[in-house]
Amino acid sequence: MECLRRVNPFRACAGLRVLGYLMLALVAAIVAASYYAVVVYAWGPLLLRGGSGGSVAAAAFVLAAFHLLLIMMLWCYFMVVFTNPGAVPENWRHASEEDEEQGHAPRYCSRCQNGKPPRCHHCSICDRCVLKMDHHCVWVVNCVGARNYKYFLLFLVYTFLETVLDTLVLLPSFIIFFHDGSRRPSSAGDIAILFLAFVLNLAFALSLLCFICMHTSLAASNTTSIEVYERKKTCSWEYDLGWRKNLEQVFGTNKLLWFLPMYCTEDLQNIATIQGLEFPTRSDAVL
Repeated sequence: MECLRRVNPFRACAGLRVLGYLMLALVAAIVAASYYAVVVYAWGPLLLRGGSGGSVAAAAFVLAAFHLLLIMMLWCYFMVVFTNPGAVPENWRHASEEDEEQGHAPRYCSRCQNGKPPRCHHCSICDRCVLKMDHHCVWVVNCVGARNYKYFLLFLVYTFLETVLDTLVLLPSFIIFFHDGSRRPSSAGDIAILFLAFVLNLAFALSLLCFICMHTSLAASNTTSIEVYERKKTCSWEYDLGWRKNLEQVFGTNKLLWFLPMYCTEDLQNIATIQGLEFPTRSDAVL
C-alpha cells in the first residue's frame, strides 16, 4: 500500500511534452508547405511574369496580405511559446483575512508545497502551478495562463485568417489540378505540396473557427476553459464584470494594442489580472 501511495499517475502526462515538440515540427512543416504553394508556386511567378495590370495588382495584394498575416501569426506563436504563463511566487500564502471576507478557503498545492492563488491550477504535464490556467496546449509546448492568454487568442485569430487566405488563393490552382490536365505542373512534388497545402489549410480554418468562437465566448465572460463547469454551479459568475471590462482584463485598456501581442506599461502595472495573483470580482455575485 505504501508503494501505491508513492506512485504518481500523472508522471505519464509528461510524455505529452514529447508530443508537443513533434507539434512544433508539424507547425513548421505546414508553414513551409503553405509558403511554397502560395508564394513560390501559385502567386509569386504571376507577379514576376507581369502581364495585365489587374493580375499583377492581385498578385501583389495576395503576397502582401500573406506575408503580413504570416508575420503576425509567427509573432503571436513565439510569444505564446516563450512567455511564462504565470508562476506562483515561492512561499506564497493567502492573506487569511481577505480570503474569509471574500468567502474563499485558503488553497494549497501539496505537489508544489505552496499556496494557490484564486483561479490557479496545477498542470500535470509541466508539473507546476499556473496562474489563471486555461489549459495546456501541446501545439505550443506550454500552458496558456494569465500572462500569455492574449497571445494565444491572437495566435488563433491570425492563424485562422492566414489559413482562410491560403485556402482561397490556392482554390484556383486546386480546381485547375482536377479539371485541366494540360495545365497541371510537371513536377510530382509540386502536385503533392499544392494538394497538401490546400487540404491542411482548409481543415485548420474550419477547426479554428470553432476554437475562436469558444474562446471569444470565454473571454467575454471572463471564464477559463477549466472554470466552465465551476461556473455552471453558480447563480452569477463572480469574475464576470461585463463583456467590455472582461475583454480589457485580457487585451488591456489600450485599444491600439488589442491586436498586437504586447501590453503597454500602464496595463502591466495596473491590471492585476495580467499578473494572475488577484482578480476583481462583482459585488453582487451570488455563489
